[in-house]
Amino acid sequence: MLNAAPEPGLTAARQQDVVAALLAVLPARCVLSDAEDTRPYECDGLAAYRQLPMVVTLPDTEEQVIAILGVCRALKVPIVPRGAGTGLSGGALPIADGVVLSTARLNRIVRLDAYARTAVVQPGVRNLAISEAAAPHALYYAPDPSSQIACSIGGNVAENSGGVHCLKYGLTVHNVLRVRVVTIDGDVLELGGECLDAPGLDLLAVFIGSEGMLGIVTEVTVKLIPKPATARVIMASFGDVVTGGNAVANVIAAGIIPAGLEMMDQTSSRMVEPFVKAGYDIDAAAILLCEADGTHEEVEEEIARMTAVLEGAGASAIAVSQSEAERMKFWSGRKNAFPAAGRISPDYYCMDGTIPRKRLAEVLTGIAAMETTHGLRCANVFHAGDGNLHPLILFDANMPGEFERAEAFGADILALCVAVGGTITGEHGVGMEKINSMCVQFTRAELDAFFAVKRAFDPHALLNPDKAIPTLNRCAEFGKMHVTAGRLPFANLPRF
Repeated sequence: MLNAAPEPGLTAARQQDVVAALLAVLPARCVLSDAEDTRPYECDGLAAYRQLPMVVTLPDTEEQVIAILGVCRALKVPIVPRGAGTGLSGGALPIADGVVLSTARLNRIVRLDAYARTAVVQPGVRNLAISEAAAPHALYYAPDPSSQIACSIGGNVAENSGGVHCLKYGLTVHNVLRVRVVTIDGDVLELGGECLDAPGLDLLAVFIGSEGMLGIVTEVTVKLIPKPATARVIMASFGDVVTGGNAVANVIAAGIIPAGLEMMDQTSSRMVEPFVKAGYDIDAAAILLCEADGTHEEVEEEIARMTAVLEGAGASAIAVSQSEAERMKFWSGRKNAFPAAGRISPDYYCMDGTIPRKRLAEVLTGIAAMETTHGLRCANVFHAGDGNLHPLILFDANMPGEFERAEAFGADILALCVAVGGTITGEHGVGMEKINSMCVQFTRAELDAFFAVKRAFDPHALLNPDKAIPTLNRCAEFGKMHVTAGRLPFANLPRF
């Protein structure tokens, strides 16, 4: 799926003007405009949506970021911020007549304070690199998305990323103290601070998860926490997904907050096990991974309590990791679920919705029924502890109509999430992928409030436009706006 491109003649002339203006303020190595050079930036992790950008910029410094924004503001060129490109919702999808601003070269760890337990990093620093730098001090950065070996902290801030340990340790928003941001007008703002609270409105929480629509991150201060003395994982098997889903609610209801609480159905286990040989029970209809961490005494007590709850909830088998190597092996299967999907399907479409834990079994049953409705398989892997689902819809893009069926399947899953009191995203963001589903979840008044925040930061509407927040037209054409007497409101507005 490609964005509509402007007329070729206009594109060439426009590109020449924009490149010339950028080269006046940037070294030549920071500007890419040949198709061969810009092709790697045509999509993010949602590869079904592609668009060749007009220009790609790779600034080395904050001053260069300010200069790029100045050029784009003067020429009214839209800007798409980009981190490592591992996002899964099309948030970094380029615009045909726009500039991609990559923060990949802003990749320094500015300082690490082991006493204050903080690290100041540039946005291009990889998530895992922070923990690697903090390891000699027995500290680490808690959010650990499955892509942590590659994803950057700037992208994590844009999407409010989580990971398998987010139940106990929180998402990005809970682990970032401060961000330094350049606005579209070239102003440098510091949101938050290194103390426990900052004066004024909590704009830090507004900015985290804003998907590049409010400003460009140039520096992030993150919290570091002590590495636990030990950790162990329970793998519990269940004869059906409903029993497994109910077991998740039982664990939380017992007052236990595991370090990680993940669930995989049989389809997921069977595609992962030959790939990583994690020791999964492939005969189980569902497995739960429950981790306890802390002191040796705390872990032993929590493992015993969780085992009792899981057995009482109907677990058919329970295995507990006996070494750090086995613990990491258990987690390797969960973290490699997405690439392992390639073993059983030419393509997959990863969804991301969040539901109340008590509705988990109901939603999984609903997804199973949708497999028949849409004629496609679905492998379910998710952060069960906080209700963040990641269904993997399996399809073959070479078969006519299958991707469209996968999209419809995904939209139905998100609609079900909303219907049971959940939301259409947990950590992947809205981007282009879920923008229609925003019309399902939010009223026009709520969407207008979102636009008001957007305008406050970006009055020129140049930062990642047409992403995340649907326009009035889009909601009308998606069928989620009331039509009176066969006429759309504001019929004079241009349509898609």
